[in-house]
Amino acid sequence: MNCALITHPTKYEVHEVLQKTLEWATTSKVSCYMAESTANALSIEASEALHFTPNDEQAIDQADVLIVIGGDGTMLYAARLARGLEKPILGINSGRLGFMNDVSIEEMHSALEALIKKDYELDYRHFLEAVDEQGHVYYALNECLFTRRDSSSMVNIEAFYDGQRINTYWSDGLIVASPTGSTAYNLSAGGPIVMPGSGVLVVTPVNPHTLTTRPLVLSSNKELSISIPDAEPSVIFSCDGVVEPVNDYPFVIRIKKSTSRIPLVRLSHHSYFDTLRKKLMWGQDSRRL
Repeated sequence: MNCALITHPTKYEVHEVLQKTLEWATTSKVSCYMAESTANALSIEASEALHFTPNDEQAIDQADVLIVIGGDGTMLYAARLARGLEKPILGINSGRLGFMNDVSIEEMHSALEALIKKDYELDYRHFLEAVDEQGHVYYALNECLFTRRDSSSMVNIEAFYDGQRINTYWSDGLIVASPTGSTAYNLSAGGPIVMPGSGVLVVTPVNPHTLTTRPLVLSSNKELSISIPDAEPSVIFSCDGVVEPVNDYPFVIRIKKSTSRIPLVRLSHHSYFDTLRKKLMWGQDSRRL
């Protein structure tokens, strides 16, 4: 089996997990591929189990399975590179909060063994696909975000669903999240948690001016259109944190569920609700911590 190791080169906390992964690979006769620049930054040397590639893309090309070490930000980066390849991705969490990278350091060895035995399920996560008036296509696994460029004033954002007007949002911004992204910025903005695979879009305003404006959950089988009519104030449009230029107004973009997806490795004893309880500390009495 060939594995691509994807991690953040400046996060020292990944070092322990990476070393343990390489020890497992040596013992299990698994070949691992990693970008040479990442290895150099983390002071990792080539070995019988570890081979260097010029970049992460070529490491992924050599692999049957991706092992992503870090947090959800690293997973989003890996997902962008692996979109369309449908290679299984195992996320090992070396950070604090991670909903996609939900394998802990304590259970990583059993998770890695499950890769060899193929004792796992695949949890397919679909991207959002956004298309602007010029035909440019953007993809987001978590969310498309429209937000004001500075703090001087709020923005007006018009939303239409299946050709019907929803609302004109007067707010700091607007989040259009996938079910996967419901536990990202959407959650901190007061939006609902949505189980992956639910087939919906979540529309959540960021600090809306009116108290009666609330998040919406819409079926993803129809198109959501977002329109920003004016350049004042100017708006930042981003997909999973990657900022895309907005040069022409009115800025109109159409968003729908994409056919592109990534398969996350889910261990047989894991469930989405296990992850929620663990990450959000549901059911725990803070007085006893």
